[in-house]
Amino acid sequence: MLVSSTADNQVPLSDEEKIAIQQQLERLLLNPHFSNSRRFPSFLRYVVAQTIEGKSESLKERVLGIAVFNREPDYDTTLDPIVRVTAVEIRKRIAQYYQEPGHEDELRISLPPGSYVPHFDGPKTSNSHSAGTVFEPPFNSASVTSTSIARGRGRLWTEWVILITLGLLLLLAGNALALWWIHRPKPLTAQELFWGPLFSSSEMITLCVADQSRIGIYLRDAQDTSKQNMLQESVSAVVIDDLSTLTKIAGLLEARNRRYQLRGEESATLTDLRQGPTILVGAFDNTWTLRFTRNLRFHFANDPEMKHFWIEDANSLTHQRWGIDRGQQEATNNYRDYAIVARFIDASTGKPTIIAAGIARGGTIAAGEFLTEPSNLEAFAAHAPKSWMNENMEIILSTEIIDGRSAPPHVEAVTYW
Repeated sequence: MLVSSTADNQVPLSDEEKIAIQQQLERLLLNPHFSNSRRFPSFLRYVVAQTIEGKSESLKERVLGIAVFNREPDYDTTLDPIVRVTAVEIRKRIAQYYQEPGHEDELRISLPPGSYVPHFDGPKTSNSHSAGTVFEPPFNSASVTSTSIARGRGRLWTEWVILITLGLLLLLAGNALALWWIHRPKPLTAQELFWGPLFSSSEMITLCVADQSRIGIYLRDAQDTSKQNMLQESVSAVVIDDLSTLTKIAGLLEARNRRYQLRGEESATLTDLRQGPTILVGAFDNTWTLRFTRNLRFHFANDPEMKHFWIEDANSLTHQRWGIDRGQQEATNNYRDYAIVARFIDASTGKPTIIAAGIARGGTIAAGEFLTEPSNLEAFAAHAPKSWMNENMEIILSTEIIDGRSAPPHVEAVTYW
């Protein structure tokens, strides 16, 4: 399939073509040519998004300076060539990317010189084949006494040459198909698409988890471990169930070589969270989770006595649809817990934010499992809209808690914007 778009003759793109372009863009931005830069991903995301939505006429130098690089509306483009310099560097890095082995069969995104409107083209493949030439042996009247015998031998020789040529062509075609299959571009997984804004970011990621201040830690006697002595010291502790989710997410970031820092919710500041993408773990014990979700459609709520806790839907009159009774939880340790998993651009930080937070600890464990187990996100993506990977979203999860253990997460509701 050939996908193309130009500024002068814009061709409407189908939904399938838009998705293919978005997937190729994420694949491109994960490459080291782009993943270690802050400017290049922002620039490319903006111009690609504007173009596939049919707004390429707005891609002018001043507009890009304001929208991508936060310049003032009246800034002097002559004195501040940030847009031109960035475009030149992006063109060079795109060329380097497609020159590397393994990218030959990928959809091609390019930024033509003198323009800020990207072009999209199908993969470059070679269709040229050398035509086989069939040679008949020369006719020698001195050695052959029968014209019919000579002609028969000539036809037989020609047939053998044709068969051999066809065999070689089939062998070459088979080898070419095998090479294409080995080096074909692999489609991005649902996990890569969900985590794309963080995987492609070169900024420091902040993992913010609830921490509890306490006085005193118990030390055991090295000779007799049954003996304990309390050390009067102020420490910060993390609930072990939150730690389960924290380590799973940290492992996912480590596997992608993403830089991250750990912050307790009591010590974290807005300045910390504005440094780059943020991941918030925990709900009612994490101030930042409650603040960041307060104005979203799905958000956490509780009664004044803090005996009932629930997730509220701002668009529904049934506000306590997903909730737990703290008394039942404490008495039986068997109950149904709920969690919010969200991915959005937060208005106060301007950065991608991911939330994994349950009403109780079991819900937070289920949220961490949902985000880090590829099968869960694959099942979610199978029923999501085609463009889900480009949208903000909130997902309500439920999990059955039996004797304090969480069952696999189940999707209850989703909202996109």
